Amino acid sequence: MPPVHSIRAVAAALTLGAAVASGQPVPTTVGPGAVNLTIFVRGVPIGSEQVSVTRVADGWTITSVGRIAAPIDAVARRIEVRYTADWRPRELTFDGVLRGVPQSVRTVVDGTTATSDVKTGTQTTQKSDTIDANAALVLPNTFFGPFEAVAVRLRNAEPGAEIPIYGVPAAAFSARVGETTTHQIQTTARMIAARRTRLTLMLPGAMLDVDIWMDESGRMIRFSAPAQSLEVVREDIASVSARTVTISRPNDERITVAAAGFTLAGTLSKPVEPATTRRPAVVLVGGSGPADRDGTAYGVPILGEVAGALADAGFLVLRYDKRGIGQSGGRVETASLAEYAEDVRAAAKALADRKDVDSKRIAVVGYSDGAAIALIAASKEKRIAAVGVLAATGAPGADILLAQQEHLLNRMKLSPEERQAKIDLQKRIHDAVLTGRGWDQVPVNVRQQVDNPEFQSILANDPARVMPGVRQPLLIVHGELDSQVTPTNADKLEALARKRKNQPPVEVVKIPRVNHLLVPASTGEVDEYGTLTDKHVSQDVTQALVAWLKKTL
Repeated sequence: MPPVHSIRAVAAALTLGAAVASGQPVPTTVGPGAVNLTIFVRGVPIGSEQVSVTRVADGWTITSVGRIAAPIDAVARRIEVRYTADWRPRELTFDGVLRGVPQSVRTVVDGTTATSDVKTGTQTTQKSDTIDANAALVLPNTFFGPFEAVAVRLRNAEPGAEIPIYGVPAAAFSARVGETTTHQIQTTARMIAARRTRLTLMLPGAMLDVDIWMDESGRMIRFSAPAQSLEVVREDIASVSARTVTISRPNDERITVAAAGFTLAGTLSKPVEPATTRRPAVVLVGGSGPADRDGTAYGVPILGEVAGALADAGFLVLRYDKRGIGQSGGRVETASLAEYAEDVRAAAKALADRKDVDSKRIAVVGYSDGAAIALIAASKEKRIAAVGVLAATGAPGADILLAQQEHLLNRMKLSPEERQAKIDLQKRIHDAVLTGRGWDQVPVNVRQQVDNPEFQSILANDPARVMPGVRQPLLIVHGELDSQVTPTNADKLEALARKRKNQPPVEVVKIPRVNHLLVPASTGEVDEYGTLTDKHVSQDVTQALVAWLKKTL
């Protein structure tokens, strides 16, 4: 019998459904309404599905329609799954087209017997299977609306439970419930308190780990099969403006900043105690690349943790999504360090205009490449009263990148000739980026990564040219195990700062046993990042920053 939605035919999008373990109670309520799902494979959207969950007189009905592009080439004209009021299966029907061939299936459940009528083209077959009376009815792949029943049942499933599964019309297997974690997802409309549950699908001859995400009402918001690069995501969560909140405080305030023709979106963290006077404030600046407001790297929300420590100490702290990232507008492909510095100035102005901020006590603190941005902004903005830099560079960007590469090459098993060839290539890349000439000597895939204003400005950035314009007090904090930007950079930056006119105060703090991520480490090497168990910014870092800001502001 030619199966409906052949698993072999759509292996790239294989996912199978799960039912709650026998005897487990299921919720009798679920959020109603229609939602749109987008289906991604390897990050590319290949299809969509509109799903509704409806409470009817005698139970629940899940309906959906959808379409998936070639090579899967599937259309669901209508999918309907019916359940009793306590979510016991009654019937599943499918009407659609797979690769140009009309297909339909109707599965009726009577107790523990599921009888299916399957029609593919002009061929019709019938079969019966014994199933679990609590099974959720799902299609074995391609469309995902029926998984709404899985999301409902998982709300009461305990970790370790063995879950019976019936994929219409003939896929019988089981799944094991794993851990459930909670997450906050911020959309433009609201904050979603999400739950993510891990399932291990024990397929014939193989096991597949999947994640099902649910919102507060039990509706499915995401289905992930990482091993197959498959993501099925609800429209509001899939939006570029949605963000997972990795760290937050009870009184965090969502804030927008008017920048140069667009809006920056950020979070203002506040002290718990009510304010009796205007407070000092701090703008946090993240590093290069697609940095969001939390500055998360290798599981460490660097800016989020710094913000929390400063808010606990009595400061109002603003951190924001970089332009073109997360919920912020603007475009990244035309932005250099100078443009990002203008965003910092806009953030400082936004704070200065608030009634709860002392406009004469606003500091900027930059991390990594964000430190260079903070210094550029401070050299141009009188509203900035003090500057702190964390893991900052003290030499031209091109020199820093060459030093980083040589350090990594020295840790690899390469011949002297191989090592020199890579260094020579890096130098050719730098010359091409800085001069616009010699791109024919650079691999095309490399040019696609580096031929942009941000990378060009990082290479060209020289603290020696910026520092004379920085008239504010300066704090330099550096981890002694930083292998990406070595601690000697703190010394170089201090030397430049002490040459400034009128000699504004400068202070240097080096933190033992702390790496570039500002967390405790053993070696500080990049290859250690993934094995670190402590994912929290060192208190020695935040305490040094708090003490200096209190003294300076």
